[in-house]
Amino acid sequence: MPDGGDPAADGVVRVTVAQIAVSDDHGANRQTVLDAFGVAARAGSNLLVLPEYASAYDPRGVGPEHAEPLDGPFVTLLRDRARRHGIAVVAGVTLPGSDGVRAANALVVVDGSGELAGVYRKVHLYDAFGYRESERLEAGPADADPVTLRLGGLTFGVLTCYDLRFPESARRLVDAGADVLVYPAAWVAGPLKADHWHTLLRARAIENTAVVIGVGMTGKGVVGRTLLAGPDGVVGLEMGEEQAYRTVDLDPAPLAAVRATNPSLANRRYTVVPAGT
Repeated sequence: MPDGGDPAADGVVRVTVAQIAVSDDHGANRQTVLDAFGVAARAGSNLLVLPEYASAYDPRGVGPEHAEPLDGPFVTLLRDRARRHGIAVVAGVTLPGSDGVRAANALVVVDGSGELAGVYRKVHLYDAFGYRESERLEAGPADADPVTLRLGGLTFGVLTCYDLRFPESARRLVDAGADVLVYPAAWVAGPLKADHWHTLLRARAIENTAVVIGVGMTGKGVVGRTLLAGPDGVVGLEMGEEQAYRTVDLDPAPLAAVRATNPSLANRRYTVVPAGT
């Protein structure tokens, strides 16, 4: 019998967030994932969320030397443990790129049966604040179908890190049915950066009347500070900079109530489409 079990009859989804440190040692990172699944299984969770670059990270930059294919050891481990425990998982990975020179910053979504439910390749590369992600990574297609996963009474949609600064991406996911926006990140530290992270996560929650979960990597050069904001913008979980795990229950009923009281999605007058379409 899987440890995670099925979502509750009332649609509540139990989510474990893993604010972990990640290195360029792929084997050590896989052990960290095993530990995280153990925590989620003991909590009876339905979903585990790992940060961006969970397969391998170097604060000096991540590129093709860190890439693994979808049938490589990291994603294979995710699928095996998801199937074993009956727990879906969202995790940041680095995939081989299409040009043989650069890699792709991606999120994989694996359902509780171990099936690969979706792959999101990061659309907005972090060419800001002195970084040039595009030198090592290729951007995902802006017109790719949104990646969502239905669990219990909620639909989860995924974006990653720098995507948080682009509200159009979040609105496109909500248009695809997302009730919960999940942002795995390795949010780089710097002046005002932790404040931006906190503010933007709450803003995406309020403007979309959605639950927003930002799962930050901890360690050298990144801020950690995993945060969950409700559809009214109220912060229900906020972590510091230490490595830690937290588990929360997401109930679709309060979200529906907020959307009934504040029908801003129904009242809007514009739609969002990818640039160039």
